[in-house]
Amino acid sequence: MGSALTLGAIKAGVFAADQVLAYDPVPAAVKSLGTGITSADSLDEVIRKSNAILLCVKPGDVETVLSRISANNDSPDNLLVISIAAGVTITTMERASQNKARIIRAMPNTPALVGEGAAAFSPGTNATTSDAAFAEKLLGSIGIVYQVKEALLDTVTGVSGSGPAYVYTFIEALADGAVAEGLPRDQALALATQTVLGAAKMVASSNEHPAILRDRVTSPGGTTIAGLVALEEGAFRATTIKAVRTATARARELGA
Repeated sequence: MGSALTLGAIKAGVFAADQVLAYDPVPAAVKSLGTGITSADSLDEVIRKSNAILLCVKPGDVETVLSRISANNDSPDNLLVISIAAGVTITTMERASQNKARIIRAMPNTPALVGEGAAAFSPGTNATTSDAAFAEKLLGSIGIVYQVKEALLDTVTGVSGSGPAYVYTFIEALADGAVAEGLPRDQALALATQTVLGAAKMVASSNEHPAILRDRVTSPGGTTIAGLVALEEGAFRATTIKAVRTATARARELGA
């Protein structure tokens, strides 16, 4: 995710490659970013030499990383931190950094890797309007982005952060259904994938409610309504809603 955001922002002109200083405990991860990006020898070096840090670590590592800020930075005026860790609250991050950094909490998703990300962010206590504009430009370089209240970021995690996994599962199931009816696996998967991609583009480009688009392909007594009845019998909609709400609850647990 860090690679996707960094490379996407460079491509969009948010900053140049030679303005990026990257650190990862696995050196190969930094090398994979390509030429022009400088590799740091340590996290402390990144903190000392940067005016903005994109923090891409697991939730359990956030406080440990931010605790290094107090030893390497004197004032929040000198450093902005944008964290993409699920569930870790702004209050927790500000406390871990001893309020010596301006914090923005963000939630992107993995389709950022192909320039089709969906993200949201919330500024912390010390973050400025310029910080928010920078975060919007950074996250928006690889898809769509919204500024939301922090209380809603866990919901964003449940719908767009975790959502790609739900869609992958649906694509797999759609293809399996076709395989069960005799279609070759490669063709079934290609058709299922393109169907989901095309339907998503229809929703995005038409500005119409998905229900209206669904009704246009649902003829009385036809094949589509028969399939929709099967989905309703399997509680497809209710299960999907429950998935979003359960993932949202889990995100809240991670930040507790």
